[in-house]
Amino acid sequence: MKKSERIIVGLSGGVDSAVAALRLLEQGHRVEGLFMKNWDDDDADGHCAAAEDLEEARRVADTLGIALHKVSFAREYWDRVFTHFLDEYRRGRTPNPDILCNSEIKFRAFLDHARALGADAIATGHYARLGPGPTLLRGTDPSKDQSYFLHALQQQQLRASRFPLGDLHKIEVREIAHRAGLPNFQRKDSTGICFIGERRFREFLSRYLPAQPGEIVTPEGKRLGRHQGLMFYTLGQRQGLGIGGRSDANDAPWYVAQKRLESNELVVVQGHDHPLLFSAALWVNRIHWIAGKPPSDHFAATAKVRYRQTDQACEAIVKGNGVEVRFASPQRAVTPGQSLVLYAGDVCLGGGVIETTKPTRSADTHLAGEEIRRNTKMA
Repeated sequence: MKKSERIIVGLSGGVDSAVAALRLLEQGHRVEGLFMKNWDDDDADGHCAAAEDLEEARRVADTLGIALHKVSFAREYWDRVFTHFLDEYRRGRTPNPDILCNSEIKFRAFLDHARALGADAIATGHYARLGPGPTLLRGTDPSKDQSYFLHALQQQQLRASRFPLGDLHKIEVREIAHRAGLPNFQRKDSTGICFIGERRFREFLSRYLPAQPGEIVTPEGKRLGRHQGLMFYTLGQRQGLGIGGRSDANDAPWYVAQKRLESNELVVVQGHDHPLLFSAALWVNRIHWIAGKPPSDHFAATAKVRYRQTDQACEAIVKGNGVEVRFASPQRAVTPGQSLVLYAGDVCLGGGVIETTKPTRSADTHLAGEEIRRNTKMA
């Protein structure tokens, strides 16, 4: 058995972190829990999820017989995560705060606090694994793998982290919790913004950013209606546009294809597979490589441009601190502000925030796709 460590587990009140703590206890480690409260505005709209989560975490800690610490990282969350979240929306982009939340709060502020408490390592209920190096590997359960959200972690963060659920499927986690008598074995998984939870998003965002209504237009500039503010829409969105059933158009649904920040126009197109919804390539300005450097300056890989997306064959061309990614097949609704994550098999290579995309071109898209497929087969 590995040397016993003092490990502090981030207990959220959910079943995943509870089973993570249980598994570490069964492995002979000295385990404690820590509950993080990182949002001070829970009562503003009657939303009191943090109090419920804390009560569940206490019940889990009592059942396991471990100490439970409490801490607030509300200031760190606001300064390191939420201000960036708002800045991205001001720029007309669609951010993913969970990724920054992991790198800055769960694996930085939490890690620093745990070390101050004398811990050797921290643990979370993420579905991911560690390999030699360390390397970050996908979780065994493909439907729950969370390596996408962990791609921005540094080597020192990975060395001090433990992922006890990485080799389990979600159904196994609930079964383990049930057999162990954990009180939250049937608790619903949390969703929504990291540490903020489920909200009426439009109302929530309007409390921090003024809405600026504008025109909904076609790519050619034809006015179709009014939008409530560019920040409320994302590329590929169909619902909530309010422009269906027009006498001067066919019955195909409308989708958001572009946000023109300068003119405050929301550009929409008809049809799920409209060419303007697809990208042949994208550019990431600053990419984080988990190993500290890329495999090479030009290599074949697979990529995800959103969580739960199936792997997409691509080639990556490293240029300074950035990378150009060319896809074997055009990708729908690639969204600036979201994250691109690159993989080599089960190994997560790293990733970064999508800055710009290259729209499809019928001729060169086909040629690029053939070249990428050849490179992927050779890798």
